[in-house]
Amino acid sequence: MVAALRRLGQRKEWMLFATLPKADRFLAWTWWTVVLLHGLLPVLFAVATGVLVAAVQAGGPLTWPLVLAGATFVLVQVLTPIQTAVSHNLGERTSAYLYDRLTEASVRPAGIAHLEDASLAADLTVARDFDLGMTGPPLSYSMDFIAGGLVGTVGGLAAATVLFGFSWWAPVVLAVAWLSTHWLLRESAVWFDRNTDEVKRAQRDADYLYRLAVDPPASKELRVFGLVDWTIERFIARRTRLHRLQYDATRLRERPLALSLLIVGAANVLVLWALASAAAAGRVSLGELVVYAQCAVGTSLIAFGGLNWALDGAAAPVAAVSRLGPAMATAGRLVSGNRSAKGLPAREIRFRDVTFSYPDGARVLDGFDLTIPAGSSLAIVGQNGAGKTTLAKLLCRFYDPQGGAIEVDGIDLRELDIASWRERLAAVFQDFMRLERSLGENVAPRGAPDPFILDALEAAGARDLAHLDKILARGYAGGIDLSGGQWQRVALARALCAVRTGAGVVILDEPTAQLDVRGEAEIFERLLAATRHCTTILISHRFSTVRRADLICVLEKGRVVELGTHDELMALGGRYRTMFDLQAQRFASQDEEGHVYDVLA
Repeated sequence: MVAALRRLGQRKEWMLFATLPKADRFLAWTWWTVVLLHGLLPVLFAVATGVLVAAVQAGGPLTWPLVLAGATFVLVQVLTPIQTAVSHNLGERTSAYLYDRLTEASVRPAGIAHLEDASLAADLTVARDFDLGMTGPPLSYSMDFIAGGLVGTVGGLAAATVLFGFSWWAPVVLAVAWLSTHWLLRESAVWFDRNTDEVKRAQRDADYLYRLAVDPPASKELRVFGLVDWTIERFIARRTRLHRLQYDATRLRERPLALSLLIVGAANVLVLWALASAAAAGRVSLGELVVYAQCAVGTSLIAFGGLNWALDGAAAPVAAVSRLGPAMATAGRLVSGNRSAKGLPAREIRFRDVTFSYPDGARVLDGFDLTIPAGSSLAIVGQNGAGKTTLAKLLCRFYDPQGGAIEVDGIDLRELDIASWRERLAAVFQDFMRLERSLGENVAPRGAPDPFILDALEAAGARDLAHLDKILARGYAGGIDLSGGQWQRVALARALCAVRTGAGVVILDEPTAQLDVRGEAEIFERLLAATRHCTTILISHRFSTVRRADLICVLEKGRVVELGTHDELMALGGRYRTMFDLQAQRFASQDEEGHVYDVLA
């Protein structure tokens, strides 16, 4: 019994109902109260109608029967808009609650494995987009559908209960007949199998094409390359396939439907025939016949129907968020050490025989060894997939290596307090964040004196972008947007401001990819000047930047294959020399006066 109750509590439908009072206790109880009253009132109206008919038949006073019938009818009409309003508000509160839980589950873990784990992608998509109307109605609308389904269920059960006044077997026969449709038509219930793996894959395909069409980044190339019709056609095709798969997963089966009709038809014929016989024999009065006949018909409300459909769509994100909470906490969990990172590194950062691979992925680093002297600048180059960005993630301790260790002045990185270590870091990643806040807040999200912010903007070549109080988003009054290159300079300024406020390690992962080559060379000269007392690690494909580092590491298949200064590696004539010469040929060009220059010089 206990195990059965536990399994029942783990169903996503019950998870939804358990979540409602967590989102808003008062609204949840109001919603249930309205649902119960709304479900019971039609049965009360049937009884009131029978009382009125009996009074008319007996020639008695009609005042109270009419008042009872009229009041019940009015209450039914009044409760309908109240139910809609309460359902809408409760749905919005529940959506906000789920998004709060998802946000917390996403940002609380110290690592980022939970955000890059393919096994969590399906749940994350459902939990992130459930209220956008792409996979079903928003929860504020679904709750009204669910309320309507529950009202019908309550009304059907109440009607069956009244039938006990006629005969003990009549409500049992009707209730069993209508409830059997839930089992007979179970294969058509989204309750069970609407969200199959195939449906989820089709949903992701359709969502991808939708975002390709509506998000700004792809808009220019869609038009330039004539892909508008291509996008529309494929989006329609994917959505059509998705709808077909959803239908196939929930379609009514012919035999169960025929059997359901046979069972409920026979049950209703039996009960209504018994009622007619009883009325003809005088065992049931006209007033009682009116009540029992209405209740016999009303029992049909407990049949398989819309409640199943509405519950599945509304419960799916609740179940997804419920699963994601513990799953993301586990996947992104990192055990923090208790040693302070203040003043580190003073001597070196060392990768000692580091081995790492992502979940369900190939090995990225394999016995990686590298020592970075404190206060020096190191550039890391290599082909895509060589493990360059992975090194940055490991150094920021977004992940822990599966083998080996990263040591800071001989201390394993895992022994350091995570927050303390990250206070020593400043980083610019390829996918840097763009806050819809002021320029000053973008440069110093945790706050810094204005002179520090202005110096950082100056060093990043962004001093004249805007006033520090200017909002960097067009959606706000007086807000502005920036170009990709301007945003990249703001991201660089953010790292430089962090250096001014105490960071000692600077990680630059393709920090100037959206700048021209000459602009990049100029900015990196400023970066080196501003971070000369720091340990700077640069990941870049542009050798105009790389050659200025104190040390250059060539990475291939997760291992260091060449290490040295620019001159040393050029003299070696190996992989670095080959890549440098290829890029030099590509970047050699002419200025407006026809003079040839080499941007790598």
